[in-house]
Amino acid sequence: MANHFPMVYWANGAVIYEVNIRQYTPEGTFQAFAKHLPRLKQMGVRILWFMPITPIGKVHRLGTLGSYYACSSYTDINPEFGIMDDFKALVQQAQALGLKVIIDWVANHTGWDHHWTKEHPDWYVKDASGNFTEKNGWKDVIDLDYTQNEMRKAMIAAMQFWMHTANIDGFRCDMAHLVPLDFWMEARQQCDAVKPMFWLAETENVQYHDAFDVSYAWQWMHQTEAYAKGTAGINNLYNTLHDYSQYPADSYKLFFTSNHDENSWNGTEYEKYGGAALPLAVHSFLWRGLSLIYSGQESPNKKRISFFDKDLIEWQQPLGLEDFYTQLCGLRQTDLIMKGETFILPVSGNNIMAFMRHWHNEALLVLLNLSGDDKQKFSVQHEWLNGAFTNPFSGLQFTFSGKIDFELQGYEFLVYHKTQ
Repeated sequence: MANHFPMVYWANGAVIYEVNIRQYTPEGTFQAFAKHLPRLKQMGVRILWFMPITPIGKVHRLGTLGSYYACSSYTDINPEFGIMDDFKALVQQAQALGLKVIIDWVANHTGWDHHWTKEHPDWYVKDASGNFTEKNGWKDVIDLDYTQNEMRKAMIAAMQFWMHTANIDGFRCDMAHLVPLDFWMEARQQCDAVKPMFWLAETENVQYHDAFDVSYAWQWMHQTEAYAKGTAGINNLYNTLHDYSQYPADSYKLFFTSNHDENSWNGTEYEKYGGAALPLAVHSFLWRGLSLIYSGQESPNKKRISFFDKDLIEWQQPLGLEDFYTQLCGLRQTDLIMKGETFILPVSGNNIMAFMRHWHNEALLVLLNLSGDDKQKFSVQHEWLNGAFTNPFSGLQFTFSGKIDFELQGYEFLVYHKTQ
């Protein structure tokens, strides 16, 4: 790859947590969310991704509060969430705990009443009649015109504004592939010159790794959903992972079982995957790549959250999956996940996913029953399966010597970790 930018060191093996400020607390503000920072730090999260924090357009607004992704300015704060000083304070508090902050950047389109529509109408794509337009069927936004150099400069200046004003650490770029790759190359060069940033692209276009560190594992998500519905087999899953293994060196995929779009439009992970939701979450943390937790997954939140209206996350007390995610985050603290070798273990049974990860003296055995079928018997064998292994979820120790027989119940997952 001709123009590869090195990923910031602190993103190596990081867990990203997607923050939906509006629905997180009754207040829906930065200040109210800040109380959760120590808890998220303790859980093992390293990067906080805030869904767009900019003000929302009023013209053609959807629902009562509108979509975060239809902005009326790139350099202001959504008053729903507080004021600029609240956001700056939140970033400082997060960084003081060792967390990093990235913001959602929507470069493809704006709301209908963005101030650029008045100041620079020539910066927008027009239809045959000369009116603002949008080509993806979204009613509340209009497309920017990336042949306009002045607009591109203003966009990069707006990105740098947040670096200078709030000292953010990176960007999650919405629908990155709808914006020309050469723009992102330029934006990355100019932003990274201020300070090295972390760059996450919502795309599955491998070419965009020229500019981005991490891209979405959409194909994986669609295949696992098809698998859960019985329209794809375990081989389809392995084929997708094989496709990802062919990506250029130092490019990573982001794995998830939910995010804001999926939860609101296609259903919670429990609707989509049923009992396989947790085994698939285990996979998303222990395969090579980065992992995402969406607001409330640690609760677990089992409802679809409204996108355009106030609709509070359901927080269980105590948080039923907090320990589950804490253990998974803990397993990512060495180079095992990002740099280790992966070996898929052949097993009998069509619903069992079995693989090993290995790095220096560290080894990890992961066994997932992706079906509701009980009493799935199989054996695994590998030279790395020797010595004392611990199951992080039970804390129990086991001594393995090469070949082991297992029996998994429906949707059961087993993880064994050896550290020396």
